[in-house]
Amino acid sequence: MKQVQRGFTLIELVMVIVILGILAAVAIPKFVDLSADARQASVQGVAGALSSGSAINYAAYSARGTGTAVATCEDAKGTLQGGTYPTNGGTYAAAVVGTFSATSGSSNTCTLTFTPTSGTPVTASFTAIKTP
Repeated sequence: MKQVQRGFTLIELVMVIVILGILAAVAIPKFVDLSADARQASVQGVAGALSSGSAINYAAYSARGTGTAVATCEDAKGTLQGGTYPTNGGTYAAAVVGTFSATSGSSNTCTLTFTPTSGTPVTASFTAIKTP
């Protein structure tokens, strides 16, 4: 009577484990650094919102004479919904690059720095428009 083989041999199982180990060694480094990229994208999104909010705020001042007064880069956070930076495990700070112009309607380049509770700080730039 012929005996039928059932299951896998030990060599086949070891080869599968080796192949999975090689794939894991190649794939893990690609996923480990994603948190830094995500943090950078998040800060760039906030900087974009500050730039857009500042432009909309200046348009409101030009058209209706109402809006949020923006005299410094840090004042631009008042143009965000809720008037504050998002809370996501760290602190934000905005600083001017060079000198903030005193002329209403002038644009100024600002640097937004996010300092996480753990990890390295991340920066992005945005444009703030001076309003009276």
